Amino acid sequence: MKKFKKKSLIILMIALMVFVAACGQINVLQDEEEPITLTVSAAASLKDAMEEIKVAYEKQNLNVRIIYNFASSGSLRRQIEQGASVDVFVSAAVKHMDALKKQELIFEDTSKNFLENKIVLIVPKDSSDIMSFEDLLTDRAKNIGMGEPKSVPAGQYAEEVLMKLNIYDSIKNKTVFGKDVKEVLYWVETGNADAGIVYETDARISNKVKIVAKAPVGSHQPVYYPASVIKDSKNVDAAKEYISFLYSSEAKPIFEEYGFVFIEKN
Repeated sequence: MKKFKKKSLIILMIALMVFVAACGQINVLQDEEEPITLTVSAAASLKDAMEEIKVAYEKQNLNVRIIYNFASSGSLRRQIEQGASVDVFVSAAVKHMDALKKQELIFEDTSKNFLENKIVLIVPKDSSDIMSFEDLLTDRAKNIGMGEPKSVPAGQYAEEVLMKLNIYDSIKNKTVFGKDVKEVLYWVETGNADAGIVYETDARISNKVKIVAKAPVGSHQPVYYPASVIKDSKNVDAAKEYISFLYSSEAKPIFEEYGFVFIEKN
């Protein structure tokens, strides 16, 4: 009888251990099945830096998954205006964030200009035909790449520079407009454009182009990058935590590694 009771007790203990382990496994599976997904729409010029930001953030926040949507800031703004599911918007121009602010589509208390960039003139690495903005007037520059000014901030800044230098009208007929700054960079890398006007950060990540001139000081509006949480976000708290990371001292060295100027205060 005692032997039977002992055996029953052992079986009961084993069953209890299996039950506890199973409950733990169910909890783990539930946690794994319900991560928070944040959709971040960001300017194309931020792609390389933001991919590294994603790795750093997800390493610290195991229950968060970041999905990026990279394009020109103007295109991203229009997507948000048309109801696209977006949690965070990072623009390469203040005007696009201001447009969303006027429509009350963002949380204003989360909006901040946190990065700055520069505008430069680039040519293929082995080229020596073009060495200045003024050289764009010569026959050596047959195809000049820049972003579409109406939708691509880099194109808007480039247009401002060329107009300030009084050469825009003279070269407009040989200018090709790209859908974003990455496309312009690609044209110069492949030799499909003799020169291009892009952000300094884009030029720095390519070993196929070189910078031959920087936009003169005061020739264009400051290139500020604001970020904000979208009001229609389904994960507002998580989006606010993510955007706080973008503004943090942890993110600063990552952005600076890619050539951005990190703005400490607004």
